[in-house]
Amino acid sequence: MGFLSNMFGGGNSSEELAKCIDEGAFLVDVRSQDEFAEGSARGAVNIPLDTLAQNLNSFKGKENIVVFCRSGNRSGQAKSILEQSGFKNVMNGGTWQDVAALQN
Repeated sequence: MGFLSNMFGGGNSSEELAKCIDEGAFLVDVRSQDEFAEGSARGAVNIPLDTLAQNLNSFKGKENIVVFCRSGNRSGQAKSILEQSGFKNVMNGGTWQDVAALQN
């Protein structure tokens, strides 16, 4: 169960996620460019899941990283890719609406 919540629900409490966002986390929307153009969380950058491995330099030096998408599935995959690439400070924010709702 922990694995599934980590993959799809983020595995983080909304309080942890909100604190991370408030402290200036690097917000990454891993949906397609077309989906991103329809709306996203304020200040988010768009790095589609299928280009994530080619854009790992974008994540270097970031204190906290929050990845999100439409349902939490792609962001779960993105979190796994980033962690396998050595990033320890990654949170699955779930949906972009969830992340946007936590922004002040």
